Amino acid sequence: MDMLTIGITLASFVLSFIFALGGVGSALVLIPTLTWMGVPFNLARPTGLFVNAVSMLGATYSNVKEKRLDFKLGIPIVVASVVMAPVGAWIGHFLPLKSLMILFICFLCFSGTMMLCFKASKYKDQFREDRPFGGPFLVGVLAGFISGLLGVGGGGVISPLMIMQGFNPKKVATVTAFAVPFSSITAFAAYAMMGSVSIKLLIFAGLAAWGGGYLGTKVMHARMKPATVKKFLGGTIILLGLKLLWSFVLN
Repeated sequence: MDMLTIGITLASFVLSFIFALGGVGSALVLIPTLTWMGVPFNLARPTGLFVNAVSMLGATYSNVKEKRLDFKLGIPIVVASVVMAPVGAWIGHFLPLKSLMILFICFLCFSGTMMLCFKASKYKDQFREDRPFGGPFLVGVLAGFISGLLGVGGGGVISPLMIMQGFNPKKVATVTAFAVPFSSITAFAAYAMMGSVSIKLLIFAGLAAWGGGYLGTKVMHARMKPATVKKFLGGTIILLGLKLLWSFVLN
């Protein structure tokens, strides 16, 4: 195993573990990390999708095992994101690299800002227990398209929009972990059909991400406060966005 593969494996495990502490996928940070390690952006995006899928599958396995997941609430998101993720991937395959980088940086800043500033407690007096179709379906449309376009999984869209609709943040975290693998896998499949994948990269990064995502979710529910972790992650993501802006756009 060469040093690059070892580095990618360690990065996938560590980032998947850390971001699972906040209940989100690690692709937001893994994609720029892989890019800085020398992986081309067109390979980093499908790898990020694959890693997001397996790390959130690890989280979902833990949630199902502990009976925390509301399947009925997540189904509309899954249906819409599965349809829209390949559309986003197809469009992203033909967009210029600089345009994609600008969009990716904008999404990093949006996600980081939401993690830092969004106050789920604002909605604490109106937690809903119903399972509508329309609102979550529209969330899935947007999340799926962004997932395919940028390779980020869509969790940064699903979580705040579902909380804004009045759902319990703890329930939203499990639904997000449930929905992200579906949009990620379908978008990844679209990239694979267009020839933008590395099997070796996927195997090592994927196995490491599964372990990191599963372990991070266990630690989060046992010992951590997700809101505190998300503030740290939000600041980190914004700094990464600014670093990417300087490295790939302004220079």
